[in-house]
Amino acid sequence: MKFVDEATIDIIAGNGGAGCMSFRREKFIPFGGPNGGDGGRGGSVWAVGDRNLNTLIDFRYARRHEARNGEAGRGSDQYGAAAQDIVLRMPVGTIIRNAETDELMAELLVPDERVLLARGGDGGFGNLHFKTSTNRAPRQKTPGWPGQQFKLKLELRVLADVGLLGMPNAGKSTLITAISNARPKIADYPFTTLHPNLGVVRVAPEQSFVVADIPGLIEGASEGAGLGHLFLRHLQRTHLLLHVVDIAPFDEAIDPVAQAKAIVRELKKYDAALHDKPRWLVLNKLDMVPLEEQDRCVKAFVKRFKWTQPVFQISALTREGCEPLVRAIYEHVAKLKNTVQPDPDPRFDGLAQPGL
Repeated sequence: MKFVDEATIDIIAGNGGAGCMSFRREKFIPFGGPNGGDGGRGGSVWAVGDRNLNTLIDFRYARRHEARNGEAGRGSDQYGAAAQDIVLRMPVGTIIRNAETDELMAELLVPDERVLLARGGDGGFGNLHFKTSTNRAPRQKTPGWPGQQFKLKLELRVLADVGLLGMPNAGKSTLITAISNARPKIADYPFTTLHPNLGVVRVAPEQSFVVADIPGLIEGASEGAGLGHLFLRHLQRTHLLLHVVDIAPFDEAIDPVAQAKAIVRELKKYDAALHDKPRWLVLNKLDMVPLEEQDRCVKAFVKRFKWTQPVFQISALTREGCEPLVRAIYEHVAKLKNTVQPDPDPRFDGLAQPGL
């Protein structure tokens, strides 16, 4: 299935049915009185987080979602039927904004979370509604209220604990294959990964975390080089970034330190908050370096890169060093989840909720 992480849709809630003006007319009942019922409520539009979805492709081709109108009221005290609501199932991690005002309307962070996007209009009042002791034959009725309409921008940000960052062919896809159940495409040419891949890493039967692999960055991504910054948004919800570096590139003219610094610069250009996230250095493809030169090569890289954070030496192909890396990641993520309080829900931070 094609990966789509942005879409624009139109949602239209149903209008309420009109009220009815009617009087009871039967033989031998000269003063039957009003019996016009109220109109039915229009259908509303809801969004539900679905853990089984991982793309917005359904909304790329189905852009208009319109609920039915409520039925009009009828005589004989008959109220109009309410219209059925529309439920839009979206991937967990979807951000829903008003496309015209850029206002945040909802953020689906929990599976099966249900959010009202557009409320259907209430039904109009029939003349039965206006009957009083002094107004025994009312001739008033009201039309149904209109339903809400919005143009929405959907943006998917995958939910992962750890994100992999690095140049193309740094071995990110091989690493996620080695430590998780994900099976992305792996080949010996750049930009093999064209969309984010998620993998669940099992440390123990009750211990796991989710890792995200995104397409590689290159220098000049902020100007649109390569795939640009198109997929960096998927790392914004992670707790930890792993900067994967090819320590032994095939081309001797390529400087791994220069490549690593270019990644850091592009990360800072995109988002300072993402740049300030905890970031560990993972020196990959250690199997390509002779055993007697590995320590010297790693120390030289760390010194030139001026890196003071944790450093891990691995070979994703042979899985050498992957077990200590996985254990350290789990301990860091588990500790962070237990100590960091969740941010307040932005939907209740003074933002108008059109459906409430």
